[in-house]
Amino acid sequence: MRIVVTGATGNLGTALLRRLADEPDITVHGISRRPPKEEPPYDIAWTPVDLSRDGAEEPLTEVFRHADTVVHMAWRIQPSHDERVLYRTNVAGSDRVFTAAVKAGVPHLVHMSSVGAYSPAAKDHTVDESWPHDGLANSYYSRHKAAVEHLLDQVEREHPDLTVTRVRPGLVLQPEAAAEIKRYFLGPLVPHALFRLRLPVLPLPRTMVLQFLHADDLADALAKIVTTRAEGAFNLVSEPVVTPQVLAEIMRTRHVPIPPIALRTAARITWHLRLQPTSHGWVDLALTAPLMDATKAFTRLGWSPRHNARDTLKQLFDGLARKEGLQPSPPLKP
Repeated sequence: MRIVVTGATGNLGTALLRRLADEPDITVHGISRRPPKEEPPYDIAWTPVDLSRDGAEEPLTEVFRHADTVVHMAWRIQPSHDERVLYRTNVAGSDRVFTAAVKAGVPHLVHMSSVGAYSPAAKDHTVDESWPHDGLANSYYSRHKAAVEHLLDQVEREHPDLTVTRVRPGLVLQPEAAAEIKRYFLGPLVPHALFRLRLPVLPLPRTMVLQFLHADDLADALAKIVTTRAEGAFNLVSEPVVTPQVLAEIMRTRHVPIPPIALRTAARITWHLRLQPTSHGWVDLALTAPLMDATKAFTRLGWSPRHNARDTLKQLFDGLARKEGLQPSPPLKP
């Protein structure tokens, strides 16, 4: 099999390259805006393509020819103060990938979506893959994820012979992505040394309830999807659901409840002052995104995560304390 992966140098793409290296009958071609140094897991064929550029579908079509599967993982998180730049890569760029895949006659298209594509839901129950994917209006990340899923709806209607798979994970972490996560979400306001200390308290709203997944477990699910050509949408999460109390236990501190408006206001002010890179939309998304049921992935794919959410978070915090990254990858390097 020949697999083409967009966004292959990022947090998710790196994990997938590692996993596919264990598959003897699969060859991988990587697509990225900035090619990596050719070291494992990046010692594969590469084509540099900036998805935000007009005409990017032309080189993409050439690379996609004779591919058995295209796995679309490219996505930009920053610059968070310029949504137009993000839209050109995330939404317009995804449209170019889908157009090129159809033009090249690719039989299987896998799109990396997110819990962020779902419409809001209360945190007292889980939702399956049939939950509406209209996103959250005041989160640019969620708006873009939902917009791309709607583009994919149209692709499926117009090309019924194309097998389309949508993967909707929770928050995907690995220690090798610690440097990237620090740059994209925390910035200089949160120093690495903070993760070597024991905080006196953890002030968070009670409704900050989230689900996580180790990048290697995501990659294992993707390998199963690619090799079996599984169709449809799949939620991917690991247990346990992480409440503020669980997060406080992992960080060896005490949770102190605060009103959601306090966290949102703090994020909005510090983001507007450019003290940190995470907009208040991310807070709203964390407070309102649904909890997902991954039963379909368990039964249809025979998949189960090897890492629980507690261990995944502990590994990330250790990576943040050590300023861990992956030097050959432009986005992951320390």
